[in-house]
Amino acid sequence: MNKLKTKFGVSVELTPPKVPYRETIKKKVKVEGKHKKQSGGHGQYGHVWIEFEPGDKEELTFEEKIFGGAVPKQYFPAVEKGLQESIRKGVLAGYPVVFLKATLVDGSYHSVDSSEMAFKIAANLAYKKGLEQASPVLLEPIAHVEVYVPESYMGEIIGDLNKRRGRILGMNPQDNGIQQVVAEVPEAEMFKYATDLTSMTQGRGSFKMWFERYEEAPPHVSQKVIEEAKKNMSAEDSQ
Repeated sequence: MNKLKTKFGVSVELTPPKVPYRETIKKKVKVEGKHKKQSGGHGQYGHVWIEFEPGDKEELTFEEKIFGGAVPKQYFPAVEKGLQESIRKGVLAGYPVVFLKATLVDGSYHSVDSSEMAFKIAANLAYKKGLEQASPVLLEPIAHVEVYVPESYMGEIIGDLNKRRGRILGMNPQDNGIQQVVAEVPEAEMFKYATDLTSMTQGRGSFKMWFERYEEAPPHVSQKVIEEAKKNMSAEDSQ
């Protein structure tokens, strides 16, 4: 940082890297979203019933099962768009929502006051209510990690990975007395690993890491992330 300041006259503010958490739900719910506003002239009216449940795709799965024209077809895209915009922020800590299925099952409309915007807002209201009721959970990214170290450091390396909430998947002998340790570790625990590994092995260790999948975060991690997010939101609101 000092070098940047003296050589280029650039001030740098360092902040910890952000973990790309995600949110999802664990149970199925059916909720109502109703947007009704009357203020002289045309009003606004959008009304939907949506079923939310865990989906099998990372992106939003949207379906409609409307009978008898309760919601005209022209408003289906508006409902979907309202949900697509909504899933950018989850209800727990504001992280994007994944593996969500939403089915538009009922609703009503007004021949004069209904509009795409009104149905988008109704979908957003249903989303907020639905996700709160559907057992929302925080998901954390899990990394696949391969560490290469001399055999004499194996105990320390495995102990350290366990402390990072890692799961050891295997150990494989390599050439020249080097061992490969294969593990899965939450990404949040790996930000300073390059420095720590150098320190533990006197610079003789190396590692490779890549994203593997998302998994439900344990309660103590989830609670900490949610509290931190609420603190940040409060700070932003007070500015």
